[in-house]
Amino acid sequence: MKIVTQASEYEEIIKKSRFIGIISPCVSERDALLLLKSLHERHPNASHIVHAYRIQSPDGLICRFHDAGEPSGTAGKPIFQHLEGKRLINLTVAVIRYFGGVKLGAGGLTRAYGNIAKHVIDNADIVDYIEMADLKLSLDYNQLQMLEYQLKKLDGEIIQQEFAEQVHCQIKIPQTNRDALLAIFQ
Repeated sequence: MKIVTQASEYEEIIKKSRFIGIISPCVSERDALLLLKSLHERHPNASHIVHAYRIQSPDGLICRFHDAGEPSGTAGKPIFQHLEGKRLINLTVAVIRYFGGVKLGAGGLTRAYGNIAKHVIDNADIVDYIEMADLKLSLDYNQLQMLEYQLKKLDGEIIQQEFAEQVHCQIKIPQTNRDALLAIFQ
């Protein structure tokens, strides 16, 4: 699986219609819906705002796409197929269309939306998705330096620390390295 690190845009004119492709990271369905709401506010005169998203949630993968008034299957699905084909998650791709007066037909729409999605994805900064685990550890003070050293080796980080009788740490670490850390500190 792969994710995008930051939002980006791509724009193209196809047979007098203006298409604006937007890709944006979204870690929840709520993020995706807020993004779409902001796009509707930023582009109130757009003819169509088509979208697709794939978001990894604790309950599994959430996949949605919407044609936004274009003929069924000609807009949202071609975008979604690019997300699925590239194994992208935790993102939304939207394509805003300002109609230019020339009808593209079903095939033309499918190609246009698919190509805009492909370009915006190709221009995005894409990295491998690493599933993270949250841990809570209580340590003696003399173990803190060893924890920091191990976290540096295992690509983890301390999110929060509380100093009391012991040091209580909240840690974020790649899921694949979780057991290695726990083996040292339990």
